[in-house]
Amino acid sequence: MEFEYWWLLAFPLFFGLGWLAARIDIKQIVSESRALPGSYFKGLNFLLNEQPDKAIEAFIEVVKVDPQTIELHFALGGLFRRRGEVERAIRMHQNLAERPDLGAAQRRQAVFELAQDYLKAGLLDRAEEHFSQLLGTDLDEQAASFLLEIYQQEKEWEKAIATAGLLEAHTGQSRQKEIAHFECEVASREIMQSRFDAARPHLTQALARHRLCVRANMLSGDLEEALGNDDAALGAWKRIESQNPEFLPLVAERMLSAYRRLGRVEEGLTLLKGYLARYASIDLLNVAFQAELETAGTESAYRLVREELRRNPTLLGLDKLLEAQMLEVPAARRPDLELVKNLVHQHTRSLAMYRCDHCGFRARQFYWRCPACNGWETYSPRRTEEKGLAK
Repeated sequence: MEFEYWWLLAFPLFFGLGWLAARIDIKQIVSESRALPGSYFKGLNFLLNEQPDKAIEAFIEVVKVDPQTIELHFALGGLFRRRGEVERAIRMHQNLAERPDLGAAQRRQAVFELAQDYLKAGLLDRAEEHFSQLLGTDLDEQAASFLLEIYQQEKEWEKAIATAGLLEAHTGQSRQKEIAHFECEVASREIMQSRFDAARPHLTQALARHRLCVRANMLSGDLEEALGNDDAALGAWKRIESQNPEFLPLVAERMLSAYRRLGRVEEGLTLLKGYLARYASIDLLNVAFQAELETAGTESAYRLVREELRRNPTLLGLDKLLEAQMLEVPAARRPDLELVKNLVHQHTRSLAMYRCDHCGFRARQFYWRCPACNGWETYSPRRTEEKGLAK
């Protein structure tokens, strides 16, 4: 390929054009920066120096000088909300939403920010109203997420079911496990109000949504128990083993009570011992121990605990063994044994907690929904110390 000498003439021209474009851009930047109030740069300086209070005051001055700074209005409103100054955030976003010169997209953003302000302030009705206005818009998914949070707080489970389905369609991510719990919440409410026929369809729907929904079978057993159908109740509770046997300790006491009412305590105790042999659990041991104590006496109950402790050595098991021993020892030796038991019991208090697998929050009772992170079914039905036991 031959070199064309006339290209040498084009190089200075290209450099000249580049220099001219740069000069134009620089002049534009300088002119725009001169148009900004000095308070704007003061605010930026305060932010860089980690002085948010002074930065906010500086930005407020900018807004007073130049009311057209819409994006700065949004930024200030968000800052107020994050700092807990919700009333100021509400005023800021209300003024934005009412401005006649606002475009449709910016107006929707103002409504969205205002709805978040109301949610932060605990004004759930107003928050719901504003988020609902955004359904079917470009903010549909975010609004639906907040609405789902509101409906769960207000225990409006039917609305939560519909909104979770909407989110599932938007994101493509399954919400069936959550929806199953919402169905169980409705069923639980109906059972508490003795509307058993109304509760049944929700339990059926919960299992259709999530076939491993242990809670649905637990509630089905409770429903049958309330109707006096102990055999049907036992059938529902036994199905938990095929779903997740770790949850069996939560229904062990109920199962034994049903067997007792049916006059088949021995059969119930044999079933619980079988569960205990396959799925080590201190809660199963507690129920089996009490039943063995009632039916076979102290010596047999003590042997049951001792064998379980050998199989699965835990401090919680040792605490139960000492309790069993106290029933056997002579009265003269009981104070010394009681002293040892009390010492062990003090150490086991923190080990007998339930812990959320998502956020680590601990509680003395089992929750289907974590009170700290609001996650569904994040609690293991095993006590803290039992996590390492063989399944």
